[in-house]
Amino acid sequence: MVSPALKHATTATTLQQAQTEALLSLLSLNSSEQSAVPASSTAARSTASGASKIPASTAPLVWKILVLDQQTKDVFATVLRVQDLRDVGVTLHVQLHSTRPPLPDVPAVYFVTPTLANIRRIAEDLDKCLYESFYLNFVEPLPRALLEELAASVAGAGTGDLVEQVIDQYLSFISPSSSLFSLLSPLPASQPGSSKLGPHYSYKVLNSPVSTEQQIEHEVERIANGLFSAVVTAGHVPIIRAPKGNAAEMVAKKLEVKIRDALLSSSRTQGATTSLFSQDSSGLSNLQRPLLLILDRNIDLVPMVSHGWTYQALVSDCLDMKLNRVVVTQPQKRSYDLDLKDFFWAKNAANPFPQVAEEIDAELNKYKQDAAEITRTTGVTDVNDISQLDLTSNAAHLKTAITQLPELTARKATLDTHMNIATALLEQIKKRGLDELFSIEEAIHKQTVTSILETLRGPRPDGALTPADKLRLVLVFYLSSPDNALSKDDIAELDRELKSAGVDTAAFEYVRRMRAISRMTVSAVVGGTSTPVLGSGQGELLRGFTALGNRLTDRLKEGGLENLISGVKNFLPANKLLPVTRLAEALMDPSAASNQSLAETDEYIFLDPRGPRHAQAGMGVTGGPGGSATGSTSGNGRAKRMAFAEGMVFIVGGASYVEYGNLEEWGGKTGKRLTYGGTEIVDPGGFLSVLGDLGKASP
Repeated sequence: MVSPALKHATTATTLQQAQTEALLSLLSLNSSEQSAVPASSTAARSTASGASKIPASTAPLVWKILVLDQQTKDVFATVLRVQDLRDVGVTLHVQLHSTRPPLPDVPAVYFVTPTLANIRRIAEDLDKCLYESFYLNFVEPLPRALLEELAASVAGAGTGDLVEQVIDQYLSFISPSSSLFSLLSPLPASQPGSSKLGPHYSYKVLNSPVSTEQQIEHEVERIANGLFSAVVTAGHVPIIRAPKGNAAEMVAKKLEVKIRDALLSSSRTQGATTSLFSQDSSGLSNLQRPLLLILDRNIDLVPMVSHGWTYQALVSDCLDMKLNRVVVTQPQKRSYDLDLKDFFWAKNAANPFPQVAEEIDAELNKYKQDAAEITRTTGVTDVNDISQLDLTSNAAHLKTAITQLPELTARKATLDTHMNIATALLEQIKKRGLDELFSIEEAIHKQTVTSILETLRGPRPDGALTPADKLRLVLVFYLSSPDNALSKDDIAELDRELKSAGVDTAAFEYVRRMRAISRMTVSAVVGGTSTPVLGSGQGELLRGFTALGNRLTDRLKEGGLENLISGVKNFLPANKLLPVTRLAEALMDPSAASNQSLAETDEYIFLDPRGPRHAQAGMGVTGGPGGSATGSTSGNGRAKRMAFAEGMVFIVGGASYVEYGNLEEWGGKTGKRLTYGGTEIVDPGGFLSVLGDLGKASP
């Protein structure tokens, strides 16, 4: 059965909101009367940060328990907090394969992946009559073989009356922010070419020379299933574009078949079941269909290893970040949750770090003013002393203070969180010279082998660059250089320098082999301004960091970081488009794109799941009903170029916060609504290890 929660996509404005509403409906037993979370919940309170405001439910609250597995808990963790679960009646959330006591008078909501082990455990729970009733929700469609396995077990035990629902939810993706998502990864398993258990990386599976054809086919199918979930949750049937001859084309074609089959199945049932694409049922969506651009990671590796300068890119690079949880180890180990319910993160995640420092300063000043106003009107010396007020003489002031105090306390906790994170980032910036590396990479086309070698060898007051940072700089330089611009002697010299610094150069060797095979070229900058090259030492990027430096000096106990803001904004490129953004522009706004980009994207496959099945060879000159034609239709290479107001960009092989920030910035300037996703969201260190493993596995 298809989830009735899919109708929420009609009101949600972002993929994250649509997923959140579907999860809340699931927790409300998929009842339309109870599908709204109570107004007191965190989700409903977070409208200031851009999260969806969900109306209060009028139905009586049903208390229940939530049963998850190792994978589906990540889906919940990114969009809902424990308080949100309590607000919709979840008194307890437990792991499916843990030992659980029977609660025969409480309904249970299961939200699990459709695996044989999970089906057998559910059948075991039914046999034991652990709960009053069972609402079975699967994160992606339950295969017929497993459905029959479950039905046979239930029929054999005679427990069918306990099963209230069996529903496919199409939610097998993780959405850490409003316009960012990644697919739900399988459980840690041995990767191709390695016997060790570790995180699943699609890039490694699809590019490893030891991957079998069956492994690649299975991975492409898994990616297509996950992307299908995201498209279904978004609610619109997209126009699909993808380059030819790589994994992106394979995924695009499988996805198109899945969407086409879903539309065909819906038309045959004549309203007997809920349509997966109910948002398209009005016909109005045909006036402007969204674009789905599927790209292969090898189209541009630079953002995966480059040094970012935005808040979220630095957090991903410098700190331990998983889902929305960040771990800071100094001065003591603490973890923080960063999501859209965090007003400061929602506002500043995509901003350059120096601007974030100024925002912290401004928010701290605002907090102090508000706190001072409360203490002035109430007569106490500290907001924490509100309880000591004379209730008889300060009743009016006390009411005001009590009303404002929770918000002030929450705001102070949020600012403390970001002060601690900023402190940790500042220490890393100083220790690793990240400001200098960022500036060099922004002007990478002005660099020479000599200047790169000088940077690698040059002394720094805070110590030498780390081996990983040296490798990343060389990779960015190599990948950004035109074909044949570097001689064999140049490459050998860079390789020797890396090895002398103790760097494992397997990743460098793999990238060189990849480029030799595919002649991979990266146009890192199209238009815009470049960043001047820093000299030795701290340079211009370390001048004028007054906004945050003054408040962190006591914590750091050392100088050197109090001058980091002034002038940095002037160095940030104004109109830099990374290759993925450039390709998105060519497909969504052809009139503004370069001829080079248009020529490249004209050759992409064109798939319209709503169009005739055999009328889309090559580019599919029919163009479909979505978008508006802006170019000539003469010739197969210039088949209808269309303008799109909304699009989804998906990277097969991993997404990057650097790339995400660049695409989001372009979308903000042009008014395009964009969602960016990938098979995984990979930090630079993780991707370096993937490249290294591939280099060692290559013959």
